[in-house]
Amino acid sequence: MRSITSAKAKNNFGELIDLARSAPVAVTKYDRTVVVVMAAEEYERMKTQGSRKLRSGPEAK
Repeated sequence: MRSITSAKAKNNFGELIDLARSAPVAVTKYDRTVVVVMAAEEYERMKTQGSRKLRSGPEAK
């Protein structure tokens, strides 16, 4: 999985979207992965696969 810093993600958001459409991208802050960005199609595939329960939205805490 490719990894980019949060600063680069912020400053190059279009590039982040382009990268995430082909493969998930880990976004790091202080050398720690904080989020993974992926294509909506991949998210839907994982969600419908049923192999994992995916959290969605703030109510999923």
